[in-house]
Amino acid sequence: MEMIKTEYRGNTIKDLPLSERPQEKLLAMGPGALSNSELLAVIIRTGTGSETAIEVSRRMLSIDNRGIAFLGDASIGDLTGIKGIGECKAAQIMAAIELGKRMKRLTPYDKVRVTSPDVVANLVMEDMKLLHKEHFNIAILDTKNQIISIDNISIGTLNASIVHPRDVFNVAIKKNANSVILLHNHPSGDVVPSNEDINITKRLIEAGNIIGIKVLDHIIIGNDVFLSMKEKNLM
Repeated sequence: MEMIKTEYRGNTIKDLPLSERPQEKLLAMGPGALSNSELLAVIIRTGTGSETAIEVSRRMLSIDNRGIAFLGDASIGDLTGIKGIGECKAAQIMAAIELGKRMKRLTPYDKVRVTSPDVVANLVMEDMKLLHKEHFNIAILDTKNQIISIDNISIGTLNASIVHPRDVFNVAIKKNANSVILLHNHPSGDVVPSNEDINITKRLIEAGNIIGIKVLDHIIIGNDVFLSMKEKNLM
């Protein structure tokens, strides 16, 4: 009787040939040699009964064609909704992403002086243009208009950001802000401000005047384009 050979597909990194194991590849060649799916596979470590960790990672990064941008604002629910990703793996992914964000915020804007809206817009464009939800950030400036930090204040829905003056100026006061520039993205890519954008800007200007922290501008980020509400005389 002829034996029928079947292909065995393991579900852990250890089931792969040594040369294809992401962890060994990272140790031998450095993290820069790994693809996005391989880096993610190092984090999640195991796959499912029918997929390796790399295959699960590739499937995850193919979600809505956003690649690693999907991970930037993914929630626990978004991640655990993916086959092969439980709460533990989702937590590991979110922790790794958050560490990356915090490291990036350490000194990337140190001594950058804001002389025009372009300076701030160019700093945040790559991070904000592909976000799936509206993120409301503030650039905190010192007395020389140099950026102290750029902080996220809130994450809203697909077409609306939720922000309260208390949250904006609580962060600004803690970091000794002289002035701030408001920033938020439009996931649609259209930078035309809504009535709500204009209204919240007015409220924040009023609150800033009372506190003594001036709101210099409100910049709306689209897909490789931006709008300065100050330049458009909308504030």
